[in-house]
Amino acid sequence: MPSNQGKLVDQIVEALETAIHNGELVPGKRISELALSSTLGVSRGPLREAIRKLEARRLFERTAFHGIRLVDLSIQDLEKLLVVREVLEGAAARAAAENASAKELLALEQFLKKAGRRNGSLPLTPKTPSLGFHHLIARASKNRWLEEMLCKDLYGLLRAYRYLSSEVDHRREAAGREHRGIVEAIAKHDGARAEALMRKHNRDGRLSLIARLKAEQNQEKESSLRLIPREGKARRNSRAKS
Repeated sequence: MPSNQGKLVDQIVEALETAIHNGELVPGKRISELALSSTLGVSRGPLREAIRKLEARRLFERTAFHGIRLVDLSIQDLEKLLVVREVLEGAAARAAAENASAKELLALEQFLKKAGRRNGSLPLTPKTPSLGFHHLIARASKNRWLEEMLCKDLYGLLRAYRYLSSEVDHRREAAGREHRGIVEAIAKHDGARAEALMRKHNRDGRLSLIARLKAEQNQEKESSLRLIPREGKARRNSRAKS
């Protein structure tokens, strides 16, 4: 693949990742290559190559009846991925405490001060989305295997759920305090504490999110099932009266 073509494909991959993160691509919904190529202003050749790259990372999936779509994880899948995240990010936090540079520590401090959300949009741009808190720590670990497993594989699968779960996340203030404690441990080069705090942070977030999602799922099932017996009961009552 020519170098210019390769750069274009990488740009398309970044644009699609940003769209996933922002909720502009919906899990389980069919993706139109024609609409995407028009929106991004690119031909379908490099777009298909970008989609194939995201398929290889299990972020997109191809089905017989729906074509290409963003992977739609079940709550059980999400829970298992978050358990893996807890272990890997704990190791990354410990390694960051041992290896982070002054520049990387400054980047973490600046992130805590901003504590803002990214505003990326679907149209293709040369800008790379700013890195999040956990992504910064993965890079500061200086362990390329950890960084690749987290940043390329795991985070890609979790991006869609980050957007969807932001509305049900009631741990925002607590998470901010936990981030501060993790950064302080990394700055003091206390690897054991950084790992322990990161694992607790992820575990608490996982338990909170999964409990909320399961409760919402149960409520949806109950509301859909209650209509049937009520209707049946109403019919029986009307027959009895007649």
